[in-house]
Parts: sequence; C-alpha cells; structure tokens
Amino acid sequence: MLRTLAAALGLVLALSGCTSDSAEPDADPSPAASPSSSPAETTPPDPGPRPKVGECHDLTFRQAVSVVGRTEPVPCRRGHTAETFLVGRLELATKAGRARRVDSRAAQRQAREACTSRLPRHLGRSPRELRLSMAQAVWFTPSPHRAEAGADWFRCDVVVVASEKKLLRLPRRTQGWGGAPAVAMCGTAAPGTRAFRRVTCSAKHAWVAVATVDIPGRKLPPRGEIADRMDAPCRDAARSRAGDPLDFSWSQEIPTAEQWAAGRHYGICWVPA
Repeated sequence: MLRTLAAALGLVLALSGCTSDSAEPDADPSPAASPSSSPAETTPPDPGPRPKVGECHDLTFRQAVSVVGRTEPVPCRRGHTAETFLVGRLELATKAGRARRVDSRAAQRQAREACTSRLPRHLGRSPRELRLSMAQAVWFTPSPHRAEAGADWFRCDVVVVASEKKLLRLPRRTQGWGGAPAVAMCGTAAPGTRAFRRVTCSAKHAWVAVATVDIPGRKLPPRGEIADRMDAPCRDAARSRAGDPLDFSWSQEIPTAEQWAAGRHYGICWVPA
C-alpha cells in the first residue's frame, strides 16, 4: 500500500471577488457640461444597474478573482462561465450610524459568508460534498464610486475551476447541478508530485478525490500529526473503492498554511482513478 503526503496547490481554488478604487468597467465618466448648461444644473450620481439572480457572465479566471464592480451579463444560452445565484444588500451603516465602505472588511465578510453558505443549497449538495468539487462561489460588490452614488448590492456567482487558471463553461442553468461529473475534483497525477494538476473529472485524469478529513484546532497542526489523523479514514475510503481489499493505494493532501488561513481546515483523500 502507498501513502503519499501532498501539499495543495490551493490558490487555484481560493477564488473571491473584491473591490478597488480603480475605475470599473461599467463606470461611465461624468459627462462634460454643455456650453448651454446653466451653472446650477448638475448630473445626479449614477449607482448603475443592480444585478439579478439568474444572470450569466462570461468571466475569465482573472476577472473571477479580481473583477471590479458589475460585469455585463450575457444570454445564458450562449457560452458563459458564471451564473448569479444570489443578490443581497450590503449593510453599509454601523450600529453607531457611521457609513461603512463597500471594500471594508465587514462588508466583504458579509458578502463572502452569504455566498459561500448559500452555494450548497443552489447546487443541491451538502457543504461537505462540495469539498470534493471544483465549484466555487465568487462575490462582487460595487466600486466605491458606485457606492457613493447609492449602490449597496452584493452579487454571488457560481464558477467551476476546470484547471489551473481556467474556468469551465457552464450549462444554461446550474441549480441542482452539484453532482455532475464535470464538477467533481480529480488530478492529473498523484498529489504532491510534479505532474499533479487539479482538474475536473470530465478532463483526462489519473487520480480522484474521494473523502475529506476534518482537522481540529485554531492553528495548523504539524504535518506528522495531520498525517496520522488522516491515515485511517483515507485507508478506509480507498479500501471501499478497491477491487482487492488487500491491494490498494491512496494519497493524502494536507492543507498548506495559506489554505489553512483561508479557512480550509480539512485534508483530502485521493485514490487512483
């Protein structure tokens, strides 16, 4: 039997939306005053359109990670990589009555928690089942420019990481789609080897993620301690899938310090495909 301890690539799956003080794609510059305009005439601030549930977006991986503001939707019958499954309202006023910026930690935490907690329901899977999925929730908020004009929304999109820095084309609707093979997590080689790349199981692959093991504590334990904790659950998961209960292999993927800080407090068990 083989046991391989592997470190995760991590950043491929650590997607999140964010805001920036830079100009956003949908932010039109304020029109110049017409020569015939009265000095008293002013153009009211434009908060821009509000996202809608069910909209589709053709995002690149880079846009999914760092998009600013509201990207333009595309018809869902066309090729797209993201679908909006939740739109909410940001709490931009503190209990003391002060205004909160859309790019504040509190506002971004509200969006992140709402999006990640609602994704399992949208895809029809449990949070634990989605650990073995390449589906992720990404979230977006208005730019500070739009927020000053009154925009207070946050938008949750579902995306699927097809491979490193590449998003999968989605079906017309993703509700209840979480059990599809195209969403499942696979690998091109054994985790921890140079040839390992995390891909969806619809792509060519050699290993499959089959189970996860919770790692308790507030700090990341030593690798040896995690390996010992994962050994029995991973071995049992591999044996249950093996044709010969006495001859089988498995691999353990331990979270990196960066993944642990991002909230991944579990290891992943892998078996050959």
